[in-house]
Amino acid sequence: MSFRLLIDGRLCDGVSTFDVLDPATGTVLASSWCADDALADRAIAAAHRAFSSWRGTSPGQRGAALDALATALERETEAFARLLTQEQGKPLAEARGEVGASVAALRYHAGLRLEDRVLVETSEERIVEQRYPLGVVAAIVPWNFPLLLLVLKLAPALAAGNCVIAKPAPTTPLTALKLGELAADLLPPGVFQTLGDAGSLGAFLAAHPGIAHVSFTGSTATGRKVMASASATLKRFTLELGGNDAAIVLDDADIAAVAPRLFEGAMSNAGQVCIGIKRIYAPRSRIDALCDALADLAKQAVLGNGLDEATTLGPVQNAAQHARLGDLLEESRRLGRVLTGGTPLPGPGWFVSPTVIRDLPEQARLVREEQFGPVIPVLAYDSVEEAVARANDSEYGLGASVWSGDVERALSVASGIESGLVWVNRVFSLPFDVPIGGAKQSGIGRHQGLAGMEEFTQARIVNASLVSGPLA
Repeated sequence: MSFRLLIDGRLCDGVSTFDVLDPATGTVLASSWCADDALADRAIAAAHRAFSSWRGTSPGQRGAALDALATALERETEAFARLLTQEQGKPLAEARGEVGASVAALRYHAGLRLEDRVLVETSEERIVEQRYPLGVVAAIVPWNFPLLLLVLKLAPALAAGNCVIAKPAPTTPLTALKLGELAADLLPPGVFQTLGDAGSLGAFLAAHPGIAHVSFTGSTATGRKVMASASATLKRFTLELGGNDAAIVLDDADIAAVAPRLFEGAMSNAGQVCIGIKRIYAPRSRIDALCDALADLAKQAVLGNGLDEATTLGPVQNAAQHARLGDLLEESRRLGRVLTGGTPLPGPGWFVSPTVIRDLPEQARLVREEQFGPVIPVLAYDSVEEAVARANDSEYGLGASVWSGDVERALSVASGIESGLVWVNRVFSLPFDVPIGGAKQSGIGRHQGLAGMEEFTQARIVNASLVSGPLA
Protein backbone atom coordinates (compact mmCIF):
# COMPACT_ATOMS: atom_id res chain seq x y z
CA MET A 1 0.00 0.00 0.00
CA SER A 2 1.17 3.51 -0.82
CA PHE A 3 -0.58 6.73 0.19
CA ARG A 4 -0.20 10.04 -1.63
CA LEU A 5 -0.54 13.67 -0.61
CA LEU A 6 -3.36 15.98 -1.68
CA ILE A 7 -2.01 19.37 -2.82
CA ASP A 8 -4.01 21.90 -4.84
CA GLY A 9 -6.67 19.36 -5.77
CA ARG A 10 -4.26 16.72 -7.09
CA LEU A 11 -2.95 13.55 -5.49
CA CYS A 12 0.81 13.64 -5.72
CA ASP A 13 4.04 12.09 -4.52
CA GLY A 14 6.12 13.68 -1.80
CA VAL A 15 9.86 14.11 -1.69
CA SER A 16 10.49 10.81 0.11
CA THR A 17 8.65 7.97 1.79
CA PHE A 18 8.65 6.60 5.30
CA ASP A 19 7.40 3.32 6.72
CA VAL A 20 4.18 3.14 8.73
CA LEU A 21 4.22 0.24 11.19
CA ASP A 22 1.38 -1.97 12.39
CA PRO A 23 1.47 -1.69 16.20
CA ALA A 24 0.04 -5.20 16.61
CA THR A 25 2.99 -6.77 14.77
CA GLY A 26 5.74 -4.15 14.68
CA THR A 27 6.10 -4.80 10.95
CA VAL A 28 5.73 -2.44 8.01
CA LEU A 29 2.10 -1.86 7.08
CA ALA A 30 2.52 0.65 4.27
CA SER A 31 4.64 3.52 3.03
CA SER A 32 3.58 7.14 3.20
CA TRP A 33 4.81 10.01 1.12
CA CYS A 34 6.47 12.76 3.09
CA ALA A 35 6.29 16.49 2.33
CA ASP A 36 9.07 18.99 2.88
CA ASP A 37 9.01 22.74 3.49
CA ALA A 38 8.79 23.48 -0.23
CA LEU A 39 5.73 21.27 -0.70
CA ALA A 40 4.17 22.81 2.38
CA ASP A 41 4.75 26.25 0.85
CA ARG A 42 2.99 25.07 -2.31
CA ALA A 43 0.04 23.86 -0.26
CA ILE A 44 -0.18 27.14 1.65
CA ALA A 45 -0.12 29.13 -1.61
CA ALA A 46 -2.87 26.90 -3.06
CA ALA A 47 -4.95 27.34 0.08
CA HIS A 48 -4.69 31.12 -0.19
CA ARG A 49 -5.85 31.00 -3.81
CA ALA A 50 -8.78 28.79 -2.84
CA PHE A 51 -9.72 30.89 0.19
CA SER A 52 -10.72 33.92 -1.85
CA SER A 53 -13.54 31.95 -3.51
CA TRP A 54 -14.36 29.41 -0.75
CA ARG A 55 -15.09 32.15 1.79
CA GLY A 56 -17.51 33.67 -0.71
CA THR A 57 -19.62 30.53 -1.05
CA SER A 58 -22.79 30.36 0.98
CA PRO A 59 -22.98 28.39 4.24
CA GLY A 60 -25.41 26.10 2.46
CA GLN A 61 -22.92 25.34 -0.31
CA ARG A 62 -20.15 24.65 2.17
CA GLY A 63 -22.52 22.47 4.18
CA ALA A 64 -23.46 20.51 1.06
CA ALA A 65 -19.78 19.82 0.39
CA LEU A 66 -19.28 18.54 3.94
CA ASP A 67 -22.37 16.39 3.63
CA ALA A 68 -21.06 14.90 0.38
CA LEU A 69 -17.76 14.08 2.10
CA ALA A 70 -19.71 12.44 4.95
CA THR A 71 -21.63 10.27 2.47
CA ALA A 72 -18.42 9.22 0.71
CA LEU A 73 -16.78 8.36 4.03
CA GLU A 74 -19.82 6.41 5.19
CA ARG A 75 -19.71 4.30 2.02
CA GLU A 76 -16.11 3.41 2.85
CA THR A 77 -16.70 2.70 6.55
CA GLU A 78 -15.29 -0.81 6.61
CA ALA A 79 -12.21 0.04 4.55
CA PHE A 80 -11.44 3.04 6.75
CA ALA A 81 -12.07 1.03 9.93
CA ARG A 82 -9.70 -1.77 8.92
CA LEU A 83 -7.01 0.73 7.92
CA LEU A 84 -7.51 2.62 11.18
CA THR A 85 -7.11 -0.58 13.19
CA GLN A 86 -3.96 -1.51 11.30
CA GLU A 87 -2.23 1.85 11.70
CA GLN A 88 -3.47 2.76 15.20
CA GLY A 89 -4.10 -0.60 16.87
CA LYS A 90 -7.61 -0.18 18.28
CA PRO A 91 -10.10 -3.06 17.97
CA LEU A 92 -12.30 -3.05 14.88
CA ALA A 93 -15.40 -2.25 16.93
CA GLU A 94 -13.75 0.91 18.23
CA ALA A 95 -12.42 1.77 14.78
CA ARG A 96 -15.91 1.46 13.28
CA GLY A 97 -17.13 3.73 16.06
CA GLU A 98 -14.49 6.33 15.19
CA VAL A 99 -15.43 6.28 11.51
CA GLY A 100 -19.11 6.56 12.40
CA ALA A 101 -18.43 9.49 14.72
CA SER A 102 -16.43 11.17 11.94
CA VAL A 103 -19.37 10.85 9.56
CA ALA A 104 -21.71 12.27 12.22
CA ALA A 105 -19.33 15.18 12.92
CA LEU A 106 -19.22 16.12 9.23
CA ARG A 107 -23.01 16.07 9.04
CA TYR A 108 -23.44 18.06 12.25
CA HIS A 109 -21.13 20.83 11.05
CA ALA A 110 -22.73 20.77 7.59
CA GLY A 111 -25.87 22.15 9.25
CA LEU A 112 -24.17 24.59 11.63
CA ARG A 113 -24.54 28.31 10.93
CA LEU A 114 -22.87 31.35 12.43
CA GLU A 115 -25.46 34.14 12.54
CA ASP A 116 -24.89 37.83 13.17
CA ARG A 117 -25.50 38.67 16.83
CA VAL A 118 -27.30 41.95 17.60
CA LEU A 119 -25.73 43.40 20.73
CA VAL A 120 -27.58 46.72 20.88
CA GLU A 121 -30.62 47.89 18.94
CA THR A 122 -32.41 51.14 19.70
CA SER A 123 -33.97 53.89 17.64
CA GLU A 124 -30.58 55.60 17.61
CA GLU A 125 -28.04 52.83 17.07
CA ARG A 126 -27.44 49.24 16.05
CA ILE A 127 -24.36 47.29 17.17
CA VAL A 128 -23.83 43.87 15.64
CA GLU A 129 -21.19 41.19 16.15
CA GLN A 130 -20.27 39.40 12.94
CA ARG A 131 -17.87 36.54 12.29
CA TYR A 132 -15.60 36.09 9.31
CA PRO A 133 -13.15 33.27 8.46
CA LEU A 134 -9.47 33.62 9.32
CA GLY A 135 -7.89 32.10 6.21
CA VAL A 136 -5.64 29.05 6.09
CA VAL A 137 -5.83 26.65 9.04
CA ALA A 138 -3.15 24.09 9.94
CA ALA A 139 -4.75 21.03 11.55
CA ILE A 140 -2.08 19.11 13.47
CA VAL A 141 -3.51 15.76 14.50
CA PRO A 142 -2.33 13.16 17.09
CA TRP A 143 -2.06 9.40 16.74
CA ASN A 144 -4.74 8.22 19.17
CA PHE A 145 -7.81 9.23 17.10
CA PRO A 146 -6.23 10.13 13.76
CA LEU A 147 -9.47 10.30 11.76
CA LEU A 148 -12.01 11.73 14.22
CA LEU A 149 -9.74 14.43 15.59
CA LEU A 150 -8.89 15.53 12.06
CA VAL A 151 -12.59 15.75 11.14
CA LEU A 152 -13.36 17.71 14.32
CA LYS A 153 -10.90 20.36 13.08
CA LEU A 154 -11.65 20.12 9.38
CA ALA A 155 -15.45 20.29 9.56
CA PRO A 156 -15.92 23.49 11.63
CA ALA A 157 -13.03 25.24 9.89
CA LEU A 158 -14.41 24.54 6.41
CA ALA A 159 -17.98 25.30 7.47
CA ALA A 160 -16.82 28.71 8.69
CA GLY A 161 -15.21 29.45 5.30
CA ASN A 162 -11.54 28.64 5.96
CA CYS A 163 -9.22 26.34 4.02
CA VAL A 164 -7.44 23.52 5.86
CA ILE A 165 -4.04 21.85 5.59
CA ALA A 166 -3.90 18.60 7.57
CA LYS A 167 -0.69 17.31 9.11
CA PRO A 168 -1.30 13.86 10.62
CA ALA A 169 1.01 12.26 13.16
CA PRO A 170 4.00 10.45 11.60
CA THR A 171 2.93 7.10 13.02
CA THR A 172 -0.71 7.33 11.85
CA PRO A 173 -0.92 9.24 8.55
CA LEU A 174 -2.86 6.73 6.48
CA THR A 175 -6.53 7.43 7.28
CA ALA A 176 -5.90 11.17 6.93
CA LEU A 177 -4.32 10.68 3.51
CA LYS A 178 -7.15 8.34 2.51
CA LEU A 179 -9.65 11.02 3.52
CA GLY A 180 -7.74 13.35 1.22
CA GLU A 181 -8.28 10.87 -1.61
CA LEU A 182 -12.04 11.12 -1.06
CA ALA A 183 -11.94 14.90 -0.81
CA ALA A 184 -9.99 15.27 -4.06
CA ASP A 185 -13.18 14.61 -6.03
CA LEU A 186 -15.54 16.50 -3.74
CA LEU A 187 -13.91 19.77 -2.66
CA PRO A 188 -12.45 22.58 -4.78
CA PRO A 189 -8.65 22.50 -5.22
CA GLY A 190 -6.81 23.93 -2.22
CA VAL A 191 -9.75 23.90 0.16
CA PHE A 192 -8.51 20.76 1.94
CA GLN A 193 -4.98 19.41 1.59
CA THR A 194 -2.96 16.67 3.28
CA LEU A 195 0.75 16.60 4.01
CA GLY A 196 2.52 13.45 5.16
CA ASP A 197 5.22 14.21 7.67
CA ALA A 198 8.05 12.26 9.25
CA GLY A 199 8.21 14.71 12.13
CA SER A 200 9.50 18.11 10.97
CA LEU A 201 6.53 19.98 9.47
CA GLY A 202 4.61 20.88 12.63
CA ALA A 203 6.98 23.64 13.70
CA PHE A 204 7.22 24.93 10.11
CA LEU A 205 3.44 25.26 9.78
CA ALA A 206 3.01 26.78 13.24
CA ALA A 207 5.54 29.52 12.47
CA HIS A 208 4.58 30.15 8.83
CA PRO A 209 3.17 33.65 8.22
CA GLY A 210 0.74 32.21 5.66
CA ILE A 211 -1.03 30.14 8.31
CA ALA A 212 -3.73 32.12 10.11
CA HIS A 213 -4.72 29.54 12.71
CA VAL A 214 -3.15 26.40 14.16
CA SER A 215 -5.48 23.78 15.62
CA PHE A 216 -3.33 21.34 17.58
CA THR A 217 -4.17 18.27 19.61
CA GLY A 218 -1.35 16.50 21.42
CA SER A 219 0.88 16.59 24.44
CA THR A 220 1.22 19.63 26.68
CA ALA A 221 4.98 19.73 25.99
CA THR A 222 4.43 19.95 22.23
CA GLY A 223 1.57 22.41 22.74
CA ARG A 224 4.00 24.81 24.40
CA LYS A 225 6.22 24.61 21.32
CA VAL A 226 3.26 25.30 19.02
CA MET A 227 2.31 28.31 21.14
CA ALA A 228 5.87 29.63 20.98
CA SER A 229 6.07 29.15 17.21
CA ALA A 230 2.75 30.94 16.70
CA SER A 231 3.82 33.93 18.76
CA ALA A 232 6.03 35.52 16.11
CA THR A 233 3.04 36.26 13.89
CA LEU A 234 0.44 36.42 16.68
CA LYS A 235 -1.59 33.85 14.75
CA ARG A 236 -4.65 32.36 16.37
CA PHE A 237 -4.47 28.86 17.82
CA THR A 238 -6.45 26.28 19.73
CA LEU A 239 -4.66 23.72 21.86
CA GLU A 240 -6.22 20.50 23.12
CA LEU A 241 -3.51 19.09 25.33
CA GLY A 242 -2.83 16.40 27.92
CA GLY A 243 -4.97 15.37 30.81
CA ASN A 244 -4.64 13.49 34.08
CA ASP A 245 -8.35 13.02 34.64
CA ALA A 246 -9.44 11.96 38.11
CA ALA A 247 -12.48 9.82 38.82
CA ILE A 248 -13.86 10.27 42.35
CA VAL A 249 -16.03 7.41 43.60
CA LEU A 250 -18.25 8.42 46.53
CA ASP A 251 -19.09 6.08 49.38
CA ASP A 252 -22.69 5.58 48.23
CA ALA A 253 -21.74 4.38 44.74
CA ASP A 254 -22.85 0.92 43.58
CA ILE A 255 -19.45 -0.70 42.98
CA ALA A 256 -20.82 -3.46 40.75
CA ALA A 257 -22.54 -0.87 38.54
CA VAL A 258 -19.77 1.72 38.29
CA ALA A 259 -16.73 -0.57 37.97
CA PRO A 260 -17.39 -1.52 34.31
CA ARG A 261 -17.82 2.13 33.37
CA LEU A 262 -14.66 3.13 35.21
CA PHE A 263 -12.82 0.31 33.46
CA GLU A 264 -14.13 1.51 30.08
CA GLY A 265 -13.09 5.07 30.89
CA ALA A 266 -9.56 3.92 31.75
CA MET A 267 -8.96 1.22 29.14
CA SER A 268 -10.74 2.28 25.93
CA ASN A 269 -8.33 2.61 23.01
CA ALA A 270 -5.75 0.89 25.24
CA GLY A 271 -5.94 3.86 27.62
CA GLN A 272 -4.85 6.28 24.88
CA VAL A 273 -7.65 8.82 25.32
CA CYS A 274 -6.75 12.36 26.35
CA ILE A 275 -10.02 12.71 28.25
CA GLY A 276 -9.99 9.15 29.63
CA ILE A 277 -9.80 8.25 33.31
CA LYS A 278 -6.17 8.35 34.46
CA ARG A 279 -6.50 7.91 38.26
CA ILE A 280 -9.32 6.71 40.50
CA TYR A 281 -9.96 7.94 44.05
CA ALA A 282 -12.10 5.63 46.18
CA PRO A 283 -13.21 5.79 49.84
CA ARG A 284 -10.95 3.72 52.04
CA SER A 285 -13.96 1.65 53.12
CA ARG A 286 -14.80 0.74 49.48
CA ILE A 287 -11.41 0.48 47.83
CA ASP A 288 -11.00 -3.28 48.28
CA ALA A 289 -14.30 -4.03 46.57
CA LEU A 290 -13.57 -1.62 43.73
CA CYS A 291 -10.06 -2.96 43.17
CA ASP A 292 -11.34 -6.53 43.08
CA ALA A 293 -14.00 -5.60 40.51
CA LEU A 294 -11.53 -3.72 38.30
CA ALA A 295 -8.98 -6.54 38.48
CA ASP A 296 -11.64 -9.08 37.46
CA LEU A 297 -12.56 -6.92 34.46
CA ALA A 298 -8.90 -6.64 33.49
CA LYS A 299 -8.52 -10.42 33.58
CA GLN A 300 -11.54 -10.79 31.29
CA ALA A 301 -10.15 -8.43 28.64
CA VAL A 302 -9.05 -10.08 25.39
CA LEU A 303 -5.68 -8.67 24.38
CA GLY A 304 -4.72 -9.05 20.74
CA ASN A 305 -4.65 -7.80 17.18
CA GLY A 306 -7.54 -5.44 16.64
CA LEU A 307 -8.43 -7.14 13.35
CA ASP A 308 -9.58 -10.15 15.38
CA GLU A 309 -13.25 -9.50 16.21
CA ALA A 310 -12.75 -11.19 19.60
CA THR A 311 -10.14 -8.61 20.68
CA THR A 312 -11.30 -6.05 23.23
CA LEU A 313 -7.91 -4.41 23.94
CA GLY A 314 -5.31 -3.70 21.29
CA PRO A 315 -1.67 -2.63 21.53
CA VAL A 316 -0.39 0.82 22.39
CA GLN A 317 0.32 2.69 19.22
CA ASN A 318 4.09 2.99 19.01
CA ALA A 319 7.39 1.78 20.39
CA ALA A 320 8.20 5.03 22.20
CA GLN A 321 4.93 4.91 24.14
CA HIS A 322 5.48 1.22 24.92
CA ALA A 323 8.91 2.01 26.36
CA ARG A 324 7.56 4.93 28.40
CA LEU A 325 4.89 2.71 29.94
CA GLY A 326 7.63 0.24 30.82
CA ASP A 327 9.42 2.95 32.81
CA LEU A 328 6.22 4.00 34.60
CA LEU A 329 5.40 0.41 35.49
CA GLU A 330 8.88 -0.30 36.80
CA GLU A 331 8.53 2.50 39.36
CA SER A 332 4.93 1.55 40.13
CA ARG A 333 5.84 -2.05 40.96
CA ARG A 334 8.29 -0.75 43.55
CA LEU A 335 5.98 1.81 45.12
CA GLY A 336 2.54 0.18 44.94
CA ARG A 337 0.73 -3.14 44.73
CA VAL A 338 0.02 -4.58 41.30
CA LEU A 339 -3.29 -6.47 41.24
CA THR A 340 -3.12 -7.59 37.62
CA GLY A 341 -0.83 -6.96 34.65
CA GLY A 342 2.11 -4.75 35.52
CA THR A 343 4.59 -5.31 32.70
CA PRO A 344 4.79 -4.54 28.99
CA LEU A 345 4.67 -7.73 26.96
CA PRO A 346 7.53 -8.75 24.67
CA GLY A 347 6.99 -8.49 20.91
CA PRO A 348 5.85 -8.83 18.30
CA GLY A 349 3.81 -5.68 18.64
CA TRP A 350 3.56 -3.17 21.48
CA PHE A 351 1.20 -4.76 23.97
CA VAL A 352 0.66 -3.95 27.63
CA SER A 353 -1.70 -6.10 29.66
CA PRO A 354 -4.50 -4.13 31.33
CA THR A 355 -3.02 -3.19 34.67
CA VAL A 356 -4.62 -2.20 37.99
CA ILE A 357 -2.31 -0.83 40.71
CA ARG A 358 -3.26 0.32 44.19
CA ASP A 359 -1.66 2.08 47.15
CA LEU A 360 0.73 4.28 45.20
CA PRO A 361 1.93 7.47 46.91
CA GLU A 362 0.54 10.69 45.50
CA GLN A 363 3.96 11.67 44.14
CA ALA A 364 4.40 8.51 42.06
CA ARG A 365 4.82 9.24 38.36
CA LEU A 366 1.79 7.12 37.50
CA VAL A 367 -0.33 9.44 39.66
CA ARG A 368 1.29 12.74 38.64
CA GLU A 369 1.77 12.14 34.91
CA GLU A 370 -0.50 11.22 32.03
CA GLN A 371 0.24 7.55 31.38
CA PHE A 372 -1.62 7.18 28.05
CA GLY A 373 -1.83 3.42 28.33
CA PRO A 374 -3.96 0.62 29.81
CA VAL A 375 -2.71 1.19 33.35
CA ILE A 376 -4.87 2.62 36.14
CA PRO A 377 -3.89 3.55 39.72
CA VAL A 378 -6.57 3.28 42.43
CA LEU A 379 -6.00 5.51 45.45
CA ALA A 380 -7.76 5.60 48.84
CA TYR A 381 -9.12 8.76 50.43
CA ASP A 382 -10.58 9.52 53.86
CA SER A 383 -12.79 12.53 53.08
CA VAL A 384 -14.43 13.92 49.98
CA GLU A 385 -12.72 17.26 50.54
CA GLU A 386 -9.36 15.47 50.54
CA ALA A 387 -10.24 13.63 47.31
CA VAL A 388 -11.19 16.86 45.54
CA ALA A 389 -8.02 18.59 46.74
CA ARG A 390 -5.88 15.72 45.45
CA ALA A 391 -7.74 15.66 42.14
CA ASN A 392 -7.10 19.40 41.75
CA ASP A 393 -3.42 19.14 42.68
CA SER A 394 -2.31 18.81 39.08
CA GLU A 395 -1.02 20.99 36.26
CA TYR A 396 -3.72 19.39 34.12
CA GLY A 397 -7.42 20.20 33.99
CA LEU A 398 -8.94 18.50 30.97
CA GLY A 399 -11.67 16.28 32.42
CA ALA A 400 -12.85 14.46 35.54
CA SER A 401 -15.79 12.39 36.76
CA VAL A 402 -17.78 11.84 39.95
CA TRP A 403 -19.63 8.59 40.70
CA SER A 404 -22.43 8.37 43.25
CA GLY A 405 -25.87 7.00 43.98
CA ASP A 406 -26.97 10.55 44.84
CA VAL A 407 -26.81 12.76 41.74
CA GLU A 408 -27.30 16.02 43.64
CA ARG A 409 -24.45 15.16 45.98
CA ALA A 410 -22.25 14.25 43.01
CA LEU A 411 -23.10 17.55 41.29
CA SER A 412 -22.02 19.41 44.41
CA VAL A 413 -18.68 17.58 44.40
CA ALA A 414 -18.26 18.17 40.65
CA SER A 415 -18.61 21.92 41.17
CA GLY A 416 -15.40 21.91 43.20
CA ILE A 417 -13.22 20.25 40.56
CA GLU A 418 -10.89 22.50 38.56
CA SER A 419 -11.38 21.06 35.11
CA GLY A 420 -12.80 22.01 31.74
CA LEU A 421 -15.28 19.11 31.86
CA VAL A 422 -16.68 17.01 34.70
CA TRP A 423 -18.96 14.04 34.08
CA VAL A 424 -21.35 12.70 36.69
CA ASN A 425 -22.08 8.95 36.56
CA ARG A 426 -20.92 8.76 32.95
CA VAL A 427 -17.84 8.98 30.77
CA PHE A 428 -17.14 9.81 27.11
CA SER A 429 -20.39 11.71 26.62
CA LEU A 430 -19.25 14.34 24.10
CA PRO A 431 -22.21 15.62 22.06
CA PHE A 432 -21.06 17.73 19.12
CA ASP A 433 -23.23 20.70 20.10
CA VAL A 434 -21.65 21.06 23.56
CA PRO A 435 -18.34 22.97 23.60
CA ILE A 436 -15.43 21.69 25.66
CA GLY A 437 -11.93 22.92 26.45
CA GLY A 438 -9.16 22.32 28.93
CA ALA A 439 -8.25 24.26 32.06
CA LYS A 440 -4.73 24.95 33.35
CA GLN A 441 -2.12 23.30 31.09
CA SER A 442 -4.67 21.08 29.35
CA GLY A 443 -5.36 23.56 26.60
CA ILE A 444 -6.53 26.90 25.30
CA GLY A 445 -9.71 27.50 23.32
CA ARG A 446 -12.97 25.66 22.80
CA HIS A 447 -13.85 22.69 20.65
CA GLN A 448 -17.23 21.59 19.27
CA GLY A 449 -20.52 23.46 19.11
CA LEU A 450 -20.88 27.05 17.97
CA ALA A 451 -18.07 28.12 20.30
CA GLY A 452 -15.74 25.63 18.63
CA MET A 453 -16.67 26.90 15.19
CA GLU A 454 -16.12 30.49 16.32
CA GLU A 455 -12.50 29.60 17.17
CA PHE A 456 -11.88 29.52 13.40
CA THR A 457 -13.25 33.05 12.91
CA GLN A 458 -12.52 36.65 13.78
CA ALA A 459 -15.15 38.70 15.56
CA ARG A 460 -16.05 41.99 13.93
CA ILE A 461 -18.19 44.62 15.67
CA VAL A 462 -20.22 46.82 13.33
CA ASN A 463 -21.37 49.92 15.26
CA ALA A 464 -23.87 52.08 13.38
CA SER A 465 -25.65 55.32 14.18
CA LEU A 466 -29.26 55.32 12.99
CA VAL A 467 -29.72 59.03 13.60
CA SER A 468 -30.24 61.03 10.42
CA GLY A 469 -28.77 64.44 9.92
CA PRO A 470 -25.29 65.97 9.79
CA LEU A 471 -22.43 63.93 11.19
CA ALA A 472 -21.10 65.14 14.51
